[in-house]
Amino acid sequence: MTERKKAETVFENQPGAMPYSKEVYQKRDTKEWADFQRSLSRMGQKELVTRNEDLQRLLRENGVAYNIYNDPSGQNRPWELDLVPKIIDAGEWNTIEAGLKQRATLFDLILKDIYGSQQLLRKGFIPPELIFQHPGFLRSCVNMPLPGAKHLTLYAADMTRGQDGRLWVISDRAQAPSGSGYALENRHAMSTVLPEFFQSLPVKRLSPYFDALQQALMLLGPASGNQPRIVILTPGPDNETYFEHSYLAAYLGLTLVQGSDLIVKDNFVWLKTIDGLEKIDVILRRLDDAYCDPLELKASSLLGVPGLMQVVRKGHVAIANPLGSSIIENAGLIPFLPGLARHLLNEDLVIPNIATWWCGQPKEMRYVLENLPKLVIRRIFRNEAGTRSATDGSSLSVKELANLKCMILANPTLYTGQERIRFSTNPSWVNNTLEDRHTLFRSFLVSKNDSYFVMPGGLTRTSNSEQSFVISNQLGGISKDTWVLSEDEEDEMPATGQSSAEFVFHPPHLRSLPSHTAENLFWVGRYTERVIYNARLQRTIMHRLLQSNKSLPLSKTSTEWLLLEILTKSTFTYPGFAPLKPEEENPELQENPWQELTDVLFNEQRPGSLGNNIAQLIQAVYSVRNFWAVDTWRVLRQMEEDWGKAKKIPSEDYLQMISSIDALNTSMFAFLGMNRESVRREQGWNILDLGRKLEQSMYSAHLIRHTFLKTERPQTARDLMETLMVASQSLITYRYTYRDHLQLPLILELMLHDRNYPKSLAYLVRRIKRYIGNLPRASKEGPLTELERLILEIDGSLRTVSGVALAEANPDSQTYLVLHNFLGQLSDLLVRTAQLISKTYFSHSKAQKQLFTTHPSA
Repeated sequence: MTERKKAETVFENQPGAMPYSKEVYQKRDTKEWADFQRSLSRMGQKELVTRNEDLQRLLRENGVAYNIYNDPSGQNRPWELDLVPKIIDAGEWNTIEAGLKQRATLFDLILKDIYGSQQLLRKGFIPPELIFQHPGFLRSCVNMPLPGAKHLTLYAADMTRGQDGRLWVISDRAQAPSGSGYALENRHAMSTVLPEFFQSLPVKRLSPYFDALQQALMLLGPASGNQPRIVILTPGPDNETYFEHSYLAAYLGLTLVQGSDLIVKDNFVWLKTIDGLEKIDVILRRLDDAYCDPLELKASSLLGVPGLMQVVRKGHVAIANPLGSSIIENAGLIPFLPGLARHLLNEDLVIPNIATWWCGQPKEMRYVLENLPKLVIRRIFRNEAGTRSATDGSSLSVKELANLKCMILANPTLYTGQERIRFSTNPSWVNNTLEDRHTLFRSFLVSKNDSYFVMPGGLTRTSNSEQSFVISNQLGGISKDTWVLSEDEEDEMPATGQSSAEFVFHPPHLRSLPSHTAENLFWVGRYTERVIYNARLQRTIMHRLLQSNKSLPLSKTSTEWLLLEILTKSTFTYPGFAPLKPEEENPELQENPWQELTDVLFNEQRPGSLGNNIAQLIQAVYSVRNFWAVDTWRVLRQMEEDWGKAKKIPSEDYLQMISSIDALNTSMFAFLGMNRESVRREQGWNILDLGRKLEQSMYSAHLIRHTFLKTERPQTARDLMETLMVASQSLITYRYTYRDHLQLPLILELMLHDRNYPKSLAYLVRRIKRYIGNLPRASKEGPLTELERLILEIDGSLRTVSGVALAEANPDSQTYLVLHNFLGQLSDLLVRTAQLISKTYFSHSKAQKQLFTTHPSA
């Protein structure tokens, strides 16, 4: 047991106080910490445990996630937040703010010089090999004209305190700084779950930073008087911080795009929307430099926009931060920053760098090699995304130190040695008690006027154990809300609403839906219905099997077996109970159909299964996560968690499986209900509901077609009709409408022709026709489009045939041949409709192709 653990005690004078070491409290004897500690003590440990559970649950429900590279189980890993914030008093913050503004200004000047006159290189302030051998230096960006007084729009710095109390800058982030969105979400979660914590301290708000960010992006646009079209360029849902990309897009009201959504044409960047191509003025990128343009940079990149560099060169698009900014993250620059600050600003650094030796200098290299076990060795760049560039020499074996020494000697300009600082600690809520953890604080800056605006807060991360000095989200670290205290408590009073006299009317800012977003919403609608209808059908058939007293094996002519065949045909989970080839038949299924039913229920790798449909739905939902309201997302996350538990149900617990299906359907209808209440009836809703109505129509036609193939004996026919009506939740409507026993002609009239019944094909087709009529078209006055003609053909075919005619069986074969052929043709037309929608609106131009390839021998 450690000495700290031995010293743990309860503050007897504070009711319900936390178990925590007295010496740690003594190290934190500031008034601010004392005020916060009193808030903790008043709440008591039991209440804090409850609040911590609420905090973590809120983050899960809101879908706050952080992906772990190279770890399938780390996909959408829930974000973790410490109950105890990091507190920075006003006096300390003034020093940090001044130091960060100075640092951002210095890096802006360095960036301009490196890609401009290069006087710093010529005069020896920066060694040329430190720049020209760094992959972040993009030669094609030299002398490239850029808009705005400052090239560095965004900047972030990682800082920590040593155990002696001195503040150090550990590293700099310039190409696509991440974390500001997580900092904002942390604040939202803390203020929601722990509002009492904010009552005793004047904590600065974070929103002014995002206001400044929005203004900075607007100023990068062309000075035409029109609002610039701004997008956030993301690598996609697999990126570690994709949650933050979508979160910022929703918060700032910007469009989230991937590289495939953009195209270069006529020296402009265009966004592919369902209305056509729309010109883009400003790109806030969350993509590393090398991946932004496969034509001029990393040729293998599938994430960027071919030709983007040429558009920037022409001055037709602005990028924040500009391409080539990653050179600022070069760890080898750190030893030269004090001299550069004196040369460029005539100032000393307000916040010093951690002591760093660049191995490109002989004297410094000797020092590093002689002190490897005492230093942290950093490459001047990361090899690839998700890899760490730092190695703690004290953690290496003798053999590993020898290998590292050989690597440094082979390429000395690529390595630096840094002093190994023992980070200061902050209290953290771990395992329902307070413990010390080492912390790293990242602050964010954005250009404003002739200076920079510093977020009054930031993202604090902690080590995953008391002994560890490594702080990384990838390695299991957790985050803290960061409180910067105001000198004047009144400055941080809640903002009041604007008076009516000052009100300025702004018309709704409507933008066309990006094709990629529209496609995902279309499939969200389709997969939603696949999940609902698949779940209903499986639940109905499983109920039937449990309630029937039929002994196994099942007869091929029994109602139960016919229903199992319908399940396979309707869900396309072949071969299943309806093999297409004789050699695919499985006699064991007649002995025990439950194994196959369980597989069709849970096997995510099986196309058509309920599990596969849920997985596809979740993937589509995540791809457009900025589209969903918080409550909607909460329902989806709960559904995802519940289904994860359902997959662990023992295979013989059939009643529990059915119960899980019921819970799933409840969640799906809650999801649909949330969208009906919160989504504006614009393009996004129309596309989503269009997908739903098309899938409902195709499923209904397919299910009816495979249920009534031929005449059956009266009891079997009645059972099939009843199962169909129960699975489609139409039995009560049928009884209310016709007041008669089940008859096939009346069922067909209700399910195909009743225009007042929302589940009938006639009603669904009418809705589809309305949605298609609202889709963009080249001319409102021109002839009907192919899509409009197709839906009119479907509508007309439904009008030309009655339920009585379709219910007539062929006297020779005793099959419902007319019904079978009619629904088959209708299904084909519906499939063609869905395909034509995708072809017309989800891809406006072919992907760009590289026109030539450079060979080494050329």
